[in-house]
Amino acid sequence: MNSHIEKQLQFLIEIDKMKSILRQTLLCDGTRRENDAEHSWHLAVMAMVLREYAAPAVDLGRVLQMALVHDLVEVYAGDTFAYDVQGNADKATREAAAADKLFGMLPEAQGKALRTLWEEFDAMETPDAQYAAAIDRLQPFVANHVTQGHTWRLGGVKKSQVLARMDLVRRFAPALWGYAEGVVAEAVEKGWLMDA
Repeated sequence: MNSHIEKQLQFLIEIDKMKSILRQTLLCDGTRRENDAEHSWHLAVMAMVLREYAAPAVDLGRVLQMALVHDLVEVYAGDTFAYDVQGNADKATREAAAADKLFGMLPEAQGKALRTLWEEFDAMETPDAQYAAAIDRLQPFVANHVTQGHTWRLGGVKKSQVLARMDLVRRFAPALWGYAEGVVAEAVEKGWLMDA
């Protein structure tokens, strides 16, 4: 086997670890925490199904690629809870080091291409990345709604924090914003979110 294929296979074996990285979000049936691989898959399907709410210029193929690579670095950096202020303080540094290591496993051109997609998603400056990021915020939001605010209650999350985090949906998939506002109002009313 040549080294090109060996590098690709080693990378694919390494990212299998995504299946063991647990997130705070429960599966929609509430039975257990989801893992990073499940999140990425669900995000990709949501991006396809909700495509009509994206800007016309959005390239769904690129969005799906971003959905699949956006959390790969968590193989080394781990998942950081969105509302963990301390954990998020060094997240960018941890993830950049993880990206160096992980994408560096691939043949150079391929590693660079995936790293560029990951960086584009993170920067949220292109229509593709903005839509992908908005749906990335929506995916755990939906799970929190159907699990009676499980993660929000666990983390003592406030209404203002959720609205700030979901602002990407308002900006980049505005037709979905009414749904988000309704869920937040229900969550406050039922005590799943603190009204602050």
